[in-house]
Amino acid sequence: MPRANRYYLPGAVWHITHRCHDRQFLLKFERDRLCWKQWLFLARKRYGLSVLNYMATSNHVHLLVKDQGGGEISRSMQLIAGRTAQEYNQRKSRKGAFWEGRYYATAVASDHHFVRCLVYIDLNMVRAGVVDHPAQWKVCGFREIQSPPQRYRIIDQQALCNLTHTPGTQALQTAHKHWVDNSLSRGKLVREPFWTESVAVGSGDYVEQVKSLLGPRAYYRSIEQETADTCLIQDSG
Repeated sequence: MPRANRYYLPGAVWHITHRCHDRQFLLKFERDRLCWKQWLFLARKRYGLSVLNYMATSNHVHLLVKDQGGGEISRSMQLIAGRTAQEYNQRKSRKGAFWEGRYYATAVASDHHFVRCLVYIDLNMVRAGVVDHPAQWKVCGFREIQSPPQRYRIIDQQALCNLTHTPGTQALQTAHKHWVDNSLSRGKLVREPFWTESVAVGSGDYVEQVKSLLGPRAYYRSIEQETADTCLIQDSG
């Protein structure tokens, strides 16, 4: 993976990935994944982080968030990563890095690419062959979207409804389940690295806009055509 970027643009949707140091399975136990989830909830509560989806695997995590322009993403990531590592190292009497340095952020267009990324995160552990359906994996956004808890909610349901053009929670749940089940029935379980290794993913117009907004930071980064309707800003890292 290229060197992690951490660019932010107010109003943009970002797919964030963060890997454990040396790809070790430091999150292999559920209690450690639940610890990460607890700090994610506290980041949402403390900084107003708008979480659209999440997934904690055995050696990395995914977050889909909306940038509200208040610096909440960087502060949240600092809190979540720092406290998760601190609690793990203290419990294990361990020293050394827990995370693989910097986390990685990819801008995702808020059109059909957003839905594709949402489902791609949901199916992470299915692709890994660990479960047959995302509902079987405890620390993930799929379960919360389908069955919102009364307390300790993490997912920003209203923002998710707005981005998916669904009129309410029930319609969102129906659409979301259809998208996941449709991908499963079609066998769309191939890893797509561009969701985690690009600066931006979307239509040609979208990635051109992102590149323009990033200015000098994206000057030497190339735009590539992935499919007929999907373009990428490649990371020069």
